[in-house]
Amino acid sequence: MHELIQIIENSVSRNDLPFAVAMVEDRHGVWWSGAAGEASPGRAATVDTIFRAYSMTKAIGSTAAMILMDRGQLDPDATVESILPEFGDVKLLESLTPQGAVLRAPAVKATVRHLASHTAGLGYELWNDAIAAYQSATGAPPISSGLKRSLFSYPLQFEPGTQWIYGIGIDWLGQIVERIDGRPIDVFCRQEIFEPLGMRDSYFRRDPAWSDRLAQLKMRAEDGAFVDFELSPPEEPEFYGAGTALYATPSDFMRFLRMYLNEGTVDGNRILGRDTLRACLKSQTGPVAIEASRSTNPAVSADLDILPGWRKSHSMAFMRVEEDIPGMRSAGSQTWAGLLNTHFWFDPASDVAAVLMTQSVPFIEPRFIKTYEAFERAVYAHVRSQRSPG
Repeated sequence: MHELIQIIENSVSRNDLPFAVAMVEDRHGVWWSGAAGEASPGRAATVDTIFRAYSMTKAIGSTAAMILMDRGQLDPDATVESILPEFGDVKLLESLTPQGAVLRAPAVKATVRHLASHTAGLGYELWNDAIAAYQSATGAPPISSGLKRSLFSYPLQFEPGTQWIYGIGIDWLGQIVERIDGRPIDVFCRQEIFEPLGMRDSYFRRDPAWSDRLAQLKMRAEDGAFVDFELSPPEEPEFYGAGTALYATPSDFMRFLRMYLNEGTVDGNRILGRDTLRACLKSQTGPVAIEASRSTNPAVSADLDILPGWRKSHSMAFMRVEEDIPGMRSAGSQTWAGLLNTHFWFDPASDVAAVLMTQSVPFIEPRFIKTYEAFERAVYAHVRSQRSPG
């Protein structure tokens, strides 16, 4: 396994990543971990470094909704409006004119399944020119503000169920969990996910007690060097976004992924029924293709094109690859990532889960992706060597 740590150390020494933490496991537990570089001045990166997880949070928020599905409290084909009547105020954006936005009611009502699979029509401004222009023209606050009214800053871009677009669907899904269950999403996740799975370092609220373990964020400057950069979820939000608000350690997130490898349970604590989990990990997008989205701010993110060239769909919580990738993950593998380059995948067919995490932008810049692919290929090379006869 020397090759795994060598990849991580070399990537940091080449300044491809400012620092890195990586871990690999099977359903029994972690079988490799490594780190390189300093997560903050004078503090080495470790598996217990705390990261701003950003959109890794979506896996947690979606799992919260799956728990309610498992209990028979949430129908994935229920319309969002039947649970949250205020969602009826979200209209479809037809155009922007000098006189203002032209909006209309969609012909199709968005469902819970549409929210979870990013087919409701709710796109992020970072990868959608129309949303960026709409927010600029109207002064609508972004979801990163933590303001409750920011949920209404994202008009639909198309009729629900007809396309895939990455956006704030899971923040609305978190509102559904709150409305049905009665607990705030942070409390629900702590009591129903974090505590049963032994995730002791996962938080929706920043706390001075662990701020010294929080990694420092870096941005790639024009000269190629990394410079300090400030970006965090709002400290006193009006609501916690189920799509962006989480702080967590790599160790904690691996326990979460292990639950999926074990079909709903870790250390005897079951949070999801096997049948529900299997159904939710199937494609939820039907014939809808997942296509690349162009970045509106290349300093923060490259174009959104995950696993380019391979057929993909979306399950109830993750992007799903629909074919084996030679030397890498298998068909049915599930993946996603956070804006600050915190990445994960789990591969039920191969019994592998892994994270590769840093804190840097641009998201999915080529230098990071090169490291990620090399790491993944090394993981599967080791797995194959260990499982080969003789």
